[in-house]
Amino acid sequence: VFAQGQSRSDPVKATRIVCALLLITGACLSARALYMHAKAELAGILVRRAWEQSVQSGRPQAPWPWADTHPVARIRIPRLDYDEIVLEGASPRTLAFGPAHLLNGTGLGEPGNLVLAGHRTSWFRPLESVADGDTILVQWFQPRRGGLQERTYMVNRISVVAPQDTALLAPTPEDELTLITCYPFGRGPQSPQRFIVRASPTGSGRLVQSPTVASMNAQ
Repeated sequence: VFAQGQSRSDPVKATRIVCALLLITGACLSARALYMHAKAELAGILVRRAWEQSVQSGRPQAPWPWADTHPVARIRIPRLDYDEIVLEGASPRTLAFGPAHLLNGTGLGEPGNLVLAGHRTSWFRPLESVADGDTILVQWFQPRRGGLQERTYMVNRISVVAPQDTALLAPTPEDELTLITCYPFGRGPQSPQRFIVRASPTGSGRLVQSPTVASMNAQ
């Protein structure tokens, strides 16, 4: 009788252990997800604050002491209510905290093809809704040229290409803005293609804040 009772209780005990392990695993995964979300939110706040400090001081400001990047621009797409701070150097670590400037493209405020990259799951996910004719505003700070500059671009090409097709990332004789992310959008396990938005300037850059105003605001 004892042996039969013990044999019946073993599956019940095993089931309870499995359920407990599943609950613990679920709790750990939920805690990790909450931690990563909180970390991303805090990083976003620090990046934006570093950009504001850069604008005020006229000098690059790292978002945290050990950061190997810093904000270099602000990009806005008014129709999409899109507003993000661009970091320097599109390395995997930098792209975890925001869209980033590709160093093999032209520099901010310099002639040529300005290339910015972002993740399809976060920073550049709103590009899923971009359309021909949309306005894109890019701000950058250039002390030598007189403070905070802004240039307006208009979207004139949207392409989905293979990863090895880098034609739109190549240098151009005329000024262009190129945004690139993986495709398709979302958190799917595969992103075999690249989504590229090309925009051309509608005019030259304009001064939106002088160094004098910035220094006065900082006091």
